[in-house]
Amino acid sequence: MADSSTSPDTEEDPDRSDTGESADAEETDTDSDAETTSNAAPEGDDPTEEELLAEIEAQYDFENFGPSDMAEMSVDEWEAAFDPDSWITGAELIDRVEQELLARIAQREVFAVLERVDAGEGDELLLAYSDQDYALIYPDGGVEGTGTVLRDVKPSVALCSMEEYDPQVPPEGDFLLPHPDEVPEQSSEIGNLMIQLIAGAQLLAAVGLIGVSLYFGVTGGGGQGTALITGVAGFAFGVIAVFLFITVANARLSDRFRSEEYRGRLRSIGLEDGERPDFLPIEDPEAQLRPVRGRNRNED
Repeated sequence: MADSSTSPDTEEDPDRSDTGESADAEETDTDSDAETTSNAAPEGDDPTEEELLAEIEAQYDFENFGPSDMAEMSVDEWEAAFDPDSWITGAELIDRVEQELLARIAQREVFAVLERVDAGEGDELLLAYSDQDYALIYPDGGVEGTGTVLRDVKPSVALCSMEEYDPQVPPEGDFLLPHPDEVPEQSSEIGNLMIQLIAGAQLLAAVGLIGVSLYFGVTGGGGQGTALITGVAGFAFGVIAVFLFITVANARLSDRFRSEEYRGRLRSIGLEDGERPDFLPIEDPEAQLRPVRGRNRNED
């Protein structure tokens, strides 16, 4: 008798069908992702050296290029803008950096004492230091140090190593850091005197208006409410005068605090007793250090 059941070979497996459809979908998604990645790849490419140089020339004014601009540049921008084969090194670099730093100290952009370091065999280094930090400049352009002085000196060293850059010319005369006793107690008094004159005028007006208010109040003269109005006006002028006098007193007190703080920093550097800070990386400061231009520590 014939078997009426259906043969397994003629039936379709539903699970196998679903798996095949899923695999096809995944393959399609993968191809789509690969195509998208391929299309997006060129957008993420780094700019060429010519494109980067064009961006740099548009962003920076190289005719007035200074330390602040140098500090903003990245390593890639620096390498694209300047030719490392033409960098200045050796004693010429030390001389150029010294000239640049002297000008910046004169402009009070850098708070530091500047001295030459005898490294032996005729070589000299340049040392800039404050009451807390230092920077040691080597003839090959290397710089080591700490803190604010290092941050201020690095851009100057980089600029002075370029042939295209002309270091600033320091002024003639006595422009380096002063002796602590030379620091004035306060700044110019012209502004304070002007404020005091205005405050005095306000005070006189206040006294006059209050006097008029009392007179009208006692005698009953003037219009209705005149005594009250003049009294309020006089009080307002008096408040303004007191505020201005307090402003002058606060400004003078702040000047004294700033002056004393500045004197303290100068003493810490050794501009009063001649003692250099202990953190300097020099084994024998007295023998190895030489003041720049024969005068740097305000001792002569």
